[in-house]
Parts: sequence; structure tokens; C-alpha cells
Amino acid sequence: MSWSKLKQQLESFLSPALNERVEYSAPGYRYLPDKSGICYISVDKKNVLNMSDKTSSIRWYQTELEIKNDPDIQIPITNDDIEAVKKDTKGTVPEDRLIVIARSRKSSGLAKELLSAQASLSKSNFIVVANKFLSTSVEESIESNDILLNILALVDRRVGKKRILNMSEKMKLKHPIVQYFYDLRRSAL
Repeated sequence: MSWSKLKQQLESFLSPALNERVEYSAPGYRYLPDKSGICYISVDKKNVLNMSDKTSSIRWYQTELEIKNDPDIQIPITNDDIEAVKKDTKGTVPEDRLIVIARSRKSSGLAKELLSAQASLSKSNFIVVANKFLSTSVEESIESNDILLNILALVDRRVGKKRILNMSEKMKLKHPIVQYFYDLRRSAL
């Protein structure tokens, strides 16, 4: 599918409140076939997410340790997580350390997911993910671990006010750019 047709379809799914605010762009260069160009999503005429540039205005994480030590990322620990640590350590660890170990394990897993998701952001990947978004349900896109699918689903008009309000806890575990678009959508309600 050509970029102009894809862009037109994506913009037809935008929430009416975000219709004039969110734009997709992927300029191609005819005389530079080996260059993929850039692809970006802009909000209020400001490029918020550049798919081929790690210097966007949204924070990009470089290391697992940086993610684990970020105070903005809140990782909820469940009783199942604590029980898994108890089972692995055969009950030899004090209770107060169990929470620390469980949080560390969970944050390591989330850090690896974030880093792998960031590594695949490019123009060609955006086009593949956008086509996938158009052919799957909104529920699958919201539940996905893919950053772009989450963003496209959050600005979709098929996601209603009640669903947006009910997913605030789930959004705390997502990438900061997904949280940004979630906050943008909530402010537009």
C-alpha cells in the first residue's frame, strides 16, 4: 500500500478531538533510494516521535540499569511475584528482601522489553506496524507490547472514554511515549 493511502486510512481512525492535532509523516526521497528517510508522529505541529532518530523529545532509554533506576517507572508487585521468588530461593530469603528481589526481576524483564521495542522503531517498521494495526482489532493493539501499536490504538476513535479512563494502571508499565499519548488522549476527553 502506498504511503499516502496508508496515511489517509490512519487519519480516518483518529479520534475527532485529536483530528487536527496528531499528524503522521514519512517523507520519501526519490533520488536517495538507499536512504529510508524519517518517519514521525507530530502533535500540535511539533515532532514528538521520530522513528529513525533517538534524539526525540521523548526520553529514550539506553541501558537496563537506567530503566531500573528511573523513579518515574512504577512497577507494581503482586503476591504471585513474591511467591515465585520464595519458590526459587526455597524460602531462605527474609520477607523484606523478597519484595526487592521481585521488583528487580520484574523491572529487568520490562527493561528488556522496552529496549527491544525501541530498537525496532524505523520508517519501514512503522509502515509494517501501521498495516498490522489496520488489519487487527483495537483490543489486540492495546494489549500488545509494541509501542507503535499502543500509540495508534490510543489515538483511535474506536477506543471510548470509559476504556481510556479504565486503563490508567496498565499505562504505568508502558514506555514513556505511550504514556505521553495516553495523557494526550485523556486531556482530549
